[in-house]
Amino acid sequence: MEGRQPLLESTPYFAGRQLAYAPDDVALRGAFALRYSVYCLECRFLDPQVYPQGLETDGDDPNSAHFGAYNQGRELVGYVRLVSPDAHDRMPWESRCTTLREGAKLPPRAQSSEISRLMVREDYRRRRGDMLSGVALPDTEAHAWRDRRSTAPQILLTLYRQMYLYSLAQGIRYWYAAMERPLARSLKRLHFGFHQIGEQADYFGLVAPYLADLRELEGQLAVARPDLLGWMQGAEDATL
Repeated sequence: MEGRQPLLESTPYFAGRQLAYAPDDVALRGAFALRYSVYCLECRFLDPQVYPQGLETDGDDPNSAHFGAYNQGRELVGYVRLVSPDAHDRMPWESRCTTLREGAKLPPRAQSSEISRLMVREDYRRRRGDMLSGVALPDTEAHAWRDRRSTAPQILLTLYRQMYLYSLAQGIRYWYAAMERPLARSLKRLHFGFHQIGEQADYFGLVAPYLADLRELEGQLAVARPDLLGWMQGAEDATL
């Protein structure tokens, strides 16, 4: 599209990495501290008194791949995890979003993971009212690629790139996500198309379950944003 800023020139400020799941890993504890700050202190989704060490964790963490996005000062500014099916072959969203849309078909569990705890640090969200994912509201989103101060979409893409590379390596083809409709619409405008498969429910706010097929996503990007697809499929970020 004429006038579009090239992707690789608009995302040089952040690096992503997978975090080792080990109780004493400093990077992982930093991610749990960010989760505590956002989910317990800022949003009050969870009771801070349940986490006296200031680290928000749950039973899905051992069954997850964890990813962080870091600024040039090596500070953690974004986080997300991919949760695998549990011992009963269920995903976290299924415990809250119980009403599927007619005709919804769920893919093989062995090829599926759920995007969970997607968040951007508060001071890296562009404007008051931005979603926890860092995606700007629709009236500001158009400026996200042109304003250097608008770092949140870059963080979101950095996290998505890490999840995508991990999924390719692990044979994961399908992503579930329980998310707000504005986030789903924003992702669609970025050519990350998710399909709503169920009705809204209260799951850390009003959300609905969505599903994405990574092969469909690749096809969308190949047509609309081949530069973005090439970057997504590129080599891993350098070790921090």
